[in-house]
Amino acid sequence: MSKSETSGDDSFRPWQSYNTAYTNAKAGMEGVDKEKVQRIVYEMSKGSKYFENEERKEAYMKHKIDNMRAQCAELTAADLSHYQKVADKKIIELEATRDLSRIWLHVDMDAFYAAVETLSDPSLKGKPMAVGGMSMISTANYEARRFGVRAAMPGFIARKLCPELIFVPTDFKKYTHYSDLTRKVFQKYDPNFMAASLDEAYLDITNVCKERGITSGEVAEELRACVCEETGLTCSAGVAPNRLLAKVCSDIHKPNGQFVLPNDRMAVMKFISTLPIRKIGGIGKVTENVLKDVFGIKTCEELLQKSCFICALFSHSSADFFLSVGLGLGSTDTPQVRFRKSISNERTFSATKDEAFLFQKIVELAEMLSSDMKKEGLCGRTLTLKLKTASFEVRTRAVTLQNYICSSEDILKHASKLLKAELPISLRLIGLRMSHFNEDKDSSPSDPTQKTLSSFIISGGTFGKSLGDLSVSSDASDNLSKINTDTDLSINSHATHCYDSRDPSDSIPISDRNHNKCTLKINSEEMEASHRTVSNESIDKINHLNVEIDTLNSHEFETSQLMKTDSLSVWLEGSNLDQANKRNQCSGDEVGTSSNQKERFLWVNDYKCSLCGVELPPSFVEERQEHSDFHLAERLQEEESSNRHRNLPIKQRFSQKEPIASQSRGKKKQKSSPSDGKHIPIDMFFVKRNQNS
Repeated sequence: MSKSETSGDDSFRPWQSYNTAYTNAKAGMEGVDKEKVQRIVYEMSKGSKYFENEERKEAYMKHKIDNMRAQCAELTAADLSHYQKVADKKIIELEATRDLSRIWLHVDMDAFYAAVETLSDPSLKGKPMAVGGMSMISTANYEARRFGVRAAMPGFIARKLCPELIFVPTDFKKYTHYSDLTRKVFQKYDPNFMAASLDEAYLDITNVCKERGITSGEVAEELRACVCEETGLTCSAGVAPNRLLAKVCSDIHKPNGQFVLPNDRMAVMKFISTLPIRKIGGIGKVTENVLKDVFGIKTCEELLQKSCFICALFSHSSADFFLSVGLGLGSTDTPQVRFRKSISNERTFSATKDEAFLFQKIVELAEMLSSDMKKEGLCGRTLTLKLKTASFEVRTRAVTLQNYICSSEDILKHASKLLKAELPISLRLIGLRMSHFNEDKDSSPSDPTQKTLSSFIISGGTFGKSLGDLSVSSDASDNLSKINTDTDLSINSHATHCYDSRDPSDSIPISDRNHNKCTLKINSEEMEASHRTVSNESIDKINHLNVEIDTLNSHEFETSQLMKTDSLSVWLEGSNLDQANKRNQCSGDEVGTSSNQKERFLWVNDYKCSLCGVELPPSFVEERQEHSDFHLAERLQEEESSNRHRNLPIKQRFSQKEPIASQSRGKKKQKSSPSDGKHIPIDMFFVKRNQNS
């Protein structure tokens, strides 16, 4: 291209605005001709589904930047003064948390997949090579990166950038084997090391340095030598006072190098001052462009200089993160062991409609998922199928089962049903995810065969037969057991069904959709005949008893919302309800909170999570799906944990509540107890009423 063309108007070079095409954040790509790569990527992908998807992401990013610029322009001097004080206070609080007592090492294998393939086939050494295919590349060796080839790039674009590029198919069994070898080495230096992926890990080497009387640099060098001796592969290491900086340091002298950042505040602040924000884990392409285009922030030090704007326009959690980055702060403590929320596998391939091929992929994924679950001793109930279409649209379908499963046969059976519902379709990615595991917060497995009170009611107990096919939660059981003493009834239906992110109505049972409202009336004559102890005054009140079941057919949820909740509400009028409410308050609201009173999961302003404040654009469908699944699994586990408390035997529950109930009655005159022959239990009352009707 001539100089006149390159210096002309940008309309002659549309690829320059195609920001999604190139990044030099990967090691080994520093000297690549950026404009050449941008132009080739633009020309090769223009008009393709990939290009259209990238344009959607680009449009969203520009829209977000424009919105934030408008908000920034509305800030007055008084606003900025206020937020500067807020920022200064936050900075002081964050600085007080600085911990320089620990030494963290981040180890990252060099071009791991490509290095393993080169080790298996030495003829590939020194040649540009990528693991993957024409559809997508998993990683590229350093020879290929000099041409601009990188991970997560379509293979046909990579081949255009580097005509001599050699493609090698992925072999995850091989990669897992070498990953296990490296982890045996890591465990010698830190038994509680944190594996971030197959090819990287965080190690706390504080104790090793103290016990052996050696420096952190010597530990890093020794560890790298052990890994090379054990596997024949090279790795890079970074040493720093916290994990965030250690990860940045491991990338400085790649490949096969190391960098040590001293545990000194001045050294940390000097290091962070000129560090580009994109080098920080958690700051991606969208955030980088927002910070750069709206506030002119390019380095970590500038995050502190523009702290008033950060606090004014970002959520509390985002502002805290940005300010922590500006101070060079990161996690230093060893995370507590937390049991998994989910486990998944997925595979990318060239777009195809071949159903036999798609079902074969399901078979492979089911086997891999089952193997991973058995290794960790997990069984799950919620199976999610993830699909990416030829047009890069991401869809998910999921089913929550009655029993916990982990075998490949069970996973395959349910995954095949979910896939059949989508056919015919052209796909380029399939994934399977299992969640809602059989562990509680103490990491002790629960017994999936253990009956709960709600399952007893549903599966054939006396109440279950009288209430039909309604799903009654343990909250309902609590309230039903209290009706004789508290005259209080409250039923919550919290059932999980097969759901589809594209069609929220699929989550509602057909019977519930056909019958939006039903009314159950209990007249005073039946109640008087079945329960002689009720006073005339109480019977007058019971004449007003109406049980109304409302099914919530729709919620204003994002399409990634994975579950809908049906709500049953039973209302009692009169003084008996007031007395029951007072007793409930005295007993610490043991009945529990209705599911529709919990904070709903929503994407505020179409990008911010209403529960935790995380910001994800609509185009980041996969990430949003993972995020919503996380909250779903979290809620399911919380409910299961709370259900275990509620599912105490009824006698035990009454024995706990009797002292409180007696206190609430005070000096109230006690009525004589009914004779044994005339008293009818409440469950028999419902059965008798059902027979009479």
